[in-house]
Amino acid sequence: MSAYRTVVVGTDGSESSYRAVEKAAALAGDAGAKLFVACAYYPADPKDIGKDADVLGDEAYQITGAAPTYEILRTARERAVAKGAKDIVERAVVGAPVESLLALVDEVEADLLVIGNRGLNTLTGRLLGSVPSDAARKSTSDVLIVHTVR
Repeated sequence: MSAYRTVVVGTDGSESSYRAVEKAAALAGDAGAKLFVACAYYPADPKDIGKDADVLGDEAYQITGAAPTYEILRTARERAVAKGAKDIVERAVVGAPVESLLALVDEVEADLLVIGNRGLNTLTGRLLGSVPSDAARKSTSDVLIVHTVR
């Protein structure tokens, strides 16, 4: 029996974050753990949506509300299933990535947070902080930082 029963992984729709989802899914699948796939977002300002909708025309549905977030989560679920995860919960969370992920970890009492290493070894990441380093420093659960940037 694995020590990990509940795993949280974040995705922003980047290829790098999908690699973290796949690693988390493989771990969750092997352990029989529940996998929470989360995507943090900020609600769009209605004024900006109106301007963007005028430009996009028939494609405007893509920017309304959290539509891109749910597309990201759908893709992440597909990739998680392909890697063996069976018990998957998708969560769109409002707010900054680190704070949103950590709040979800606490809410679901996760044993493990899986996150990609994007930004970890950049100058900006060193000076201002990065999602992986901030999450690892602040998390109440174990953190697995997956090498996702090649």
